[in-house]
Amino acid sequence: MNWNSHEFIWLDWVIIAVGICAVTWAVWRSVQKDKRLQKGANSEDFLFGKGEPWYIIGAAIFAANIGSEHLVGLAGTGAKAGVGMAHWEMQGWMILILGWLFVPFYQLMNNKLGKIITMPDFLKNRYTPRTGSWLSIITLIAYVLTKVSVTAYTGGIFMESLLGIPFWYGAIGLIVLTGIFTIFGGMKGVMTLSAIQTPILIIGSFLVLFLGLAALGGGSIAHGWTAMIDYSKTLNVGKDGVAYGTNHMFHFNTGDPLYDDYPGFWVFIGASIIGFWYWATDQHIVQRVLGQTKGEASDVVMKRARRGTIAAGYFKLLPVFMFLIPGMIAVALASKPGSGLTLNNIIVSTGIKDIKIEGTDTAFGQMVKYVLPAGVKGIVTIGFISALVASLAAFFNSCATLFTEDFYKPMFKGKSEARYVLIGRIATVVVVLLGIIWIPVMMSLGSLYSYLQGIQSLLAPAMVAVFVLGIFSKRITPKSGEAGLIVGFLIGMVRLLTNILTNTGRDAMTGWYWESTRWFWHTNWLIFEIWLLVFIMLFMVVVSFFTAKPTAQQVEFITFTGDYKKLIRNSWNKWDVIASLGVVVLCAVFYWYFW
Repeated sequence: MNWNSHEFIWLDWVIIAVGICAVTWAVWRSVQKDKRLQKGANSEDFLFGKGEPWYIIGAAIFAANIGSEHLVGLAGTGAKAGVGMAHWEMQGWMILILGWLFVPFYQLMNNKLGKIITMPDFLKNRYTPRTGSWLSIITLIAYVLTKVSVTAYTGGIFMESLLGIPFWYGAIGLIVLTGIFTIFGGMKGVMTLSAIQTPILIIGSFLVLFLGLAALGGGSIAHGWTAMIDYSKTLNVGKDGVAYGTNHMFHFNTGDPLYDDYPGFWVFIGASIIGFWYWATDQHIVQRVLGQTKGEASDVVMKRARRGTIAAGYFKLLPVFMFLIPGMIAVALASKPGSGLTLNNIIVSTGIKDIKIEGTDTAFGQMVKYVLPAGVKGIVTIGFISALVASLAAFFNSCATLFTEDFYKPMFKGKSEARYVLIGRIATVVVVLLGIIWIPVMMSLGSLYSYLQGIQSLLAPAMVAVFVLGIFSKRITPKSGEAGLIVGFLIGMVRLLTNILTNTGRDAMTGWYWESTRWFWHTNWLIFEIWLLVFIMLFMVVVSFFTAKPTAQQVEFITFTGDYKKLIRNSWNKWDVIASLGVVVLCAVFYWYFW
């Protein structure tokens, strides 16, 4: 047997088959045990989970974030552009904002409303019912157009580059498998799968990292790191013939080819806006910490939730080393004569036109096959497949939650819990079908990562504005929040349309209309995102001067009340503070090294 084969052998396939069966059994057993304890179906437990330990919450947050876009996109971006994309990944400090600032608000609202809330509930109580409904609509649209479709698309690439499964079989198979898993497993299944796959994913990815560095360095990890950095310094050559390198996060020179993607300090601010929206206000992430056990004190629940976010903060430091840097190693190995590693392009037919998937996007799959020994490939692949399913299942589950809690329950009150669970499952099936339908349309719109980042940068400002001003200002009126969310979303969608028509501002557009609106469609996407946030906030302030003030109850629900401060103070100790500071310090050290 060739233990060092660069391809999958029979042993790997046997391990994958046995491993999938074992994971399925473990999840099924956990779900059945939970149902027996519940003595019947319960929609809140199906959608939110129930009283998980802090380390499970941390693993679930991490698993919900890690999807095939990391296995493919982050590694591919590392191969193509180095550590520039690390701004979006080095955000463990941002998760602390969720735990220390936002979770207490959510918990107090849970206590006052007597139920586990969704993010639209949050806005309905601070602003107007229409504000919450608009957030639900925007979130569902975003999930279908980006989360589900992107995860399935990149999953198809990963399956083809790693296992040799044709793109469409891999993409559709992943969606169908995840849909079935979500329908029958619910949030308990997602949490259980997250706990299983997280250690496998972390260990497997670090094996790829260290063995890849050793292969690049002739057996020495240290020499491999030096060789990777040295090679990255020769890349990113501008029109002036200067190699600007891909070994740093900030690109200040306008002659740098990567300046448009990562413009100076703007990139940190823009990435932080997206990070704030995603980590502190997005249903997909917040849902991981909203589970609670009835009868427990609020400060106990709060402590568990916060410590879960602190754990997730440490986990979030890992993806750069798990995926991005292996991409940098892959491109360095591919350039090494006689290494045997190649990054081949993939041609996929969408039914509209053929799309060429750049070889850099196959970097992680190729690294797994190239550096891991036989048998280990199979074990690690189980973790990767579980990660794909857990991430996609979390999106499906969040969609089911939003539809059930924010649309169906208000219209059809008093139905049985079994009915609400059934509606959540039907909503999941609808999301699955819409995700499949959208994939070929999305693929025809150009670069995947440009498309994904563009969507996020256009959705985030409105979300951030309404949440931040709603919490930090008692003067912001209900109608201003509603108007800010709607206007911000519509401006973002207009910019998205111009991105599609102008190839994200890269094409030369002629005519009086395009010339007169050049400032709108040609401005760098991150700079546009920042100014859009500023505009929405100013717009909300102006609207507040002409509309009715919030009621005392609305202000009490959201802003910094005595109950809020008491809940926070009773739920932490010095070790929570020390652990949180550790996340911040590690992030700062990374920025210092890759400045």
